Amino acid sequence: MVNRVTSQTMMATSQRNLQSSAAQLARVQALASGQQKISKPSDDPSGTADSLRVRVDQAATAQYGRNIDDGNSWLTTVDAALSSTTDILRRVRDLTVQGANDGALSPAAKEAIAKELEGLKTDLLGQANAKYAGRTVFAGTSDAGVAFDSSYAFTGTGTPVTRRLDGSTTVRVDADGAAVFGTGPGSVFALVDNIVADLRSGVNVGPQLATIDTHMTAALSQQSAVGANQAQVNKAEASNLQQSNALEAQRSSIEDVDLSQVVLQLKQQEVTYQSALAITSRTLQPTLMDFLR
Repeated sequence: MVNRVTSQTMMATSQRNLQSSAAQLARVQALASGQQKISKPSDDPSGTADSLRVRVDQAATAQYGRNIDDGNSWLTTVDAALSSTTDILRRVRDLTVQGANDGALSPAAKEAIAKELEGLKTDLLGQANAKYAGRTVFAGTSDAGVAFDSSYAFTGTGTPVTRRLDGSTTVRVDADGAAVFGTGPGSVFALVDNIVADLRSGVNVGPQLATIDTHMTAALSQQSAVGANQAQVNKAEASNLQQSNALEAQRSSIEDVDLSQVVLQLKQQEVTYQSALAITSRTLQPTLMDFLR
């Protein structure tokens, strides 16, 4: 049996071919304009699942990056305060050595040393109450406005401030103020007060040097621990950046199109569509003989 190919059949076939070609052209145009392989989950269910997984990892990595930046700022503040504290304590020691030369100093000279020591004590309290982002860096998780009050009492909680660097690592970003400065009558602030009182009353301040050295050792020990923690944070920062770049490359390979390839496909589809239009227009041109058949 021979089937007759009518004009209606030819038109229907041509229409389907044109629609298919137009759909392909529209798809490639959408890729070129959006530059995304996946515009909706049905485009690539497997790729969508991979993309969601990578984006979850990217969000976690970004949060760890923020933690690292914040922790680094905390540690930088603590290190600067400890460095200043050590410098102040060295000056306190030098002045105490001078004051211990009792026979060589006049009352006016002793008073000048006492005045400077009082100023240094105020500076020490300032460093002990150093803050980052409105929080004291020597008082742990305490919400108190200062780590040491006017009576030299320590207001810290004893609970350290930590930051998570990755899925399994945390680091301490503050320092123990009580270990550095002491508390109450045993604090470095009370020590300076005692030295000042001894100078003014004529008592030999030489025996106080050993206690000053003890506080200097404590400050240096804490600074060493802070330096080790900051080195850990810096290492985590480099690792976080590497992980972030790797995840972005992975996301791009899943979601982003190769623009040069898409442009080539777009040109090919445009040529295909124009050719289909030209062929269809010639095939369906009605003539008088077409109506007489």
